Amino acid sequence: MASYSSGSSDEDIDDYTTTNTLLGYASKALPDDPFNQLGGQPTWPDPGNPPSAALAKCKVCNRMMTLLLQLNGDLPERFPGHERTLYIFACRSKTCKKKTGSIRAFRGSRISQSVPSQGRRPSDSPPRKATAPMLGDSIFGTTTSSNNNANPFATTSTAAVSNPNPFSTTTTAAAAAANALQDLASKPPQPPSSTDLPTTFAQKARISSPAPYSPPPPPEPWPPESALPPPYPSYYLEADYETLDKSPSPTPPPSTKTLNNIDEEPSSSAGGGSGGKEDATAYESSLDKTFQKFASCLSHNPLQVLRYEMCGSPLLYSTSDSVGRMFSGTTPRVPRCEGCAGGRVFELQLVPQAIAELEVEEVGLEGMEWGTVVLAVCERDCGGQGWCWREEWVGVQWEESAGGGTAGGRAKR
Repeated sequence: MASYSSGSSDEDIDDYTTTNTLLGYASKALPDDPFNQLGGQPTWPDPGNPPSAALAKCKVCNRMMTLLLQLNGDLPERFPGHERTLYIFACRSKTCKKKTGSIRAFRGSRISQSVPSQGRRPSDSPPRKATAPMLGDSIFGTTTSSNNNANPFATTSTAAVSNPNPFSTTTTAAAAAANALQDLASKPPQPPSSTDLPTTFAQKARISSPAPYSPPPPPEPWPPESALPPPYPSYYLEADYETLDKSPSPTPPPSTKTLNNIDEEPSSSAGGGSGGKEDATAYESSLDKTFQKFASCLSHNPLQVLRYEMCGSPLLYSTSDSVGRMFSGTTPRVPRCEGCAGGRVFELQLVPQAIAELEVEEVGLEGMEWGTVVLAVCERDCGGQGWCWREEWVGVQWEESAGGGTAGGRAKR
């Protein structure tokens, strides 16, 4: 991050702008919330109710994976009464590298019973005692009778008291309905004709609604720590809002992308002259535009390992792969939540500096090769009274998907 002292002039302060993105930095110093961590072994908010170990198994080799990120995801203003935790795991097997399912994420949620659910209105609360003022009186300016079960929407208070059905208007209407039922009962039963019955709204709703959520299989116990793959080094996380220098962006490190990394090479001109090379340069430049924006943005705060902005937009490493296409359009096409069929929204992403921190003790160049890991979560934070665990959508932009190279230039500490 471009630094400035507390004694900077107003002109110097005006040279910077702060965004809504919260950045995470790896640190060995004990922070206020030690639960947040990069690497290390996972810890659970309720050790007696951990998630199923199946959530942390690689979908390629079916072996246990290693923790990349553990984060306290509480958002009291958006999800009052919800406790939230987020986890991202990755497989360390070389044969699983760059394969779908080798990086997974899940969310833990617990909803407090004492907090009303979102969308609950004050009128939904249980009826108060007769001595307390009724909510309908304060809203509609009416006088409530001694019958606390009276429907405030009834036409008259007399009807409400004399008739237990709150939706009835008068006793005369009720008597007429009873006579009609008696006449119908005196007739012999008539078999219904299926051709005369139109499709009901409920039937249409059942046809158009998504398949009901099937409960997950019984939780799979976690193996002993000695049977787990070796963890990455553990870091705490410090957070600060992203600050960008308003002056021209720092020059990002040169990319090592070449046409050999691009799936479709532009064709050379028929004459075989310099036109083919110029076309290739222009084609590569167009593909690099998103990557250069990615690298330039990270260069303002090169030690960031995490970018967090609930319901924001990820900083894309590329727009040419499936993840990039999901978020570069007008409407993201992230799969819906399997738990409640609700939509998913972006919450956070890991950036390449996380690799540099996690693999600081690794020998060789056979480590992780992704440009960014994007996490999208259920917009409703669906869960239950106890700790409920849901797998969330994680999108990985691999380095070679955008042409390889060092994404954003991993900084040395």
